[in-house]
Amino acid sequence: MTEIRFDGRVAIVTGAGHGLGRAHAHLLAARGAKLVVNDLGGSMDGSGSGSAAEDVAQEIRDAGGEAISHRANVTKADEVQDMVDQAMAKWGKVDILVNNAGILRDKSFAKMTVDDFQAVLDVHVMGSAVCTKAVWEPMREAGYGRIAMTASSSGIYGNFGQSNYGAAKMGLVGFMNVLHLEGAKYNIRVNALAPVAATRMTEDLLPPPALELLKPEAVSAGLAYLVSEDAPSRLVLCAGAGGFAATKIYETDGIYLPPEQQTPEGVAANIDAITATDGQKEFAQGGEQSIKFLSKAAAHLGVSLG
Repeated sequence: MTEIRFDGRVAIVTGAGHGLGRAHAHLLAARGAKLVVNDLGGSMDGSGSGSAAEDVAQEIRDAGGEAISHRANVTKADEVQDMVDQAMAKWGKVDILVNNAGILRDKSFAKMTVDDFQAVLDVHVMGSAVCTKAVWEPMREAGYGRIAMTASSSGIYGNFGQSNYGAAKMGLVGFMNVLHLEGAKYNIRVNALAPVAATRMTEDLLPPPALELLKPEAVSAGLAYLVSEDAPSRLVLCAGAGGFAATKIYETDGIYLPPEQQTPEGVAANIDAITATDGQKEFAQGGEQSIKFLSKAAAHLGVSLG
């Protein structure tokens, strides 16, 4: 198989001062990419500041790569635009964006403040949107772009005490789905990584033997594939401890209920048929659901949709 390389490509990795982001940046740089290492330098809850981004950029330069650092707060459009402007001024383009920056403020929903809920959504969802918006037009004009969101099993399946984090991470799957459609004609491919790795975010959640197995570098291998030349689009790639899988969302075929049965009781009486997995499909876009339901209704009523 041909080696996956990024020679001549310019990549921005947010939240790259530690953990997964640092591993992502190092791997992309080792494979030839020019890196913008972004990190506000804060703690896990988003407070504080530091030199983490420049530390990683220097590590890359010491290893013979090209890298600059930027401490943009991903939720602030002016700071993010300055970061993109610096990349464009130095290298003339941005080919790859890895939306990795994130914070945690875990509590049960009963104990969580609205401010803590908002803060996590701001960094994960709005931060990804702000960074993506800043590179979207340059990528459209270039006819090339590779964007990776960072999802999580906390959003896809749920984790106790992470209602804010889970909502944010599932929101990024929806963001990916739409950008996949809007970017297709411009050769912009958008995917999501759902990682589990030994980082600052997981060190208090998992026992030492598990942390030993969860090397960030294994996860970064999947990330590099998602932003490569021959990357797929609209894939949620799950990775951890050397394991790789894909999360897909399917919709059951469902049923049609005639008007007299379109009641809560009618739904309850037919819930087994509604949830039966025979004939379930993975839709490429939301409109396919509308067409399915309309087709079932039209067939039952003998109405032409032509």
